[in-house]
Amino acid sequence: MPKQLAETVGKHLVAAGGLIDTDPEAALEHARYAKAKASRVPIVREALGLVSYHAGNWAEALSELRAVRRMTRTDTHIAVIADAERALGRPERALDLAKEATAGNQLPREVEIELRIVAAGARRDMGQLDAAVVSLQGADLDPKKRDPWSARLFYAYADNLAAAGRTEEAIRWFLTSAEADEEDETDAAERAARLTNGDEPDTDEFADADDLDGEQAAGSVDSDETDADDSATDAVGTETAVGTETAAGTETAAGTEPETEAETETETGESRGKASDD
Repeated sequence: MPKQLAETVGKHLVAAGGLIDTDPEAALEHARYAKAKASRVPIVREALGLVSYHAGNWAEALSELRAVRRMTRTDTHIAVIADAERALGRPERALDLAKEATAGNQLPREVEIELRIVAAGARRDMGQLDAAVVSLQGADLDPKKRDPWSARLFYAYADNLAAAGRTEEAIRWFLTSAEADEEDETDAAERAARLTNGDEPDTDEFADADDLDGEQAAGSVDSDETDADDSATDAVGTETAVGTETAAGTETAAGTEPETEAETETETGESRGKASDD
């Protein structure tokens, strides 16, 4: 990219990052502008995907992060992709993707844990409450551990225990999560208090307590939707938010994403159409 264009795109990405917690819609506009100017740069697509996810635009997040996965051949954001699928009402695909990503692949530990949390949520969506609880058990589920992911894992375990009606155990694990949550990422202490007082727990918040609120997504994307279709929409500046908040995600019914030569050519052709901007 020309230096001036690169600086412009960089400024919009910085702005998106700075606004994501206070004004998600403004953050989205900055990220979308960056994509319009540099759609072939993976970090730009990654930024838009994560901002969209944070804003609850599940279909847009899924499209962008699937594109990043194709472009980089990595599974860094596989848990977010799976969570977006689940948010769109496709828990089976979330499970398929989790199985596909962990079969013979060595994922970073933090990504593996997040994927387990999402997969447990997908099982709960399907009514498999006991299976959701069991799927989170393992060496990492140790009250003495203080890994970066411990608080969220403990919280997810407690949340699924509560959903399964195992209230006393859920209270204990919520309190354990609160002790491990040095960054105040969760509302574990409040959940423990509500359960202790006999209040109905909000059992939909567990995949990402900060970003997801359990509402059903308002829209969905076709299972064969390609990134080229989304890019064409972005190029004319008509891309809009597709969904509202919940929790979950994957890619195709088999858990793998179709990568065809035709799709690649479509995206490449679209990129050439933006050559005057780039």
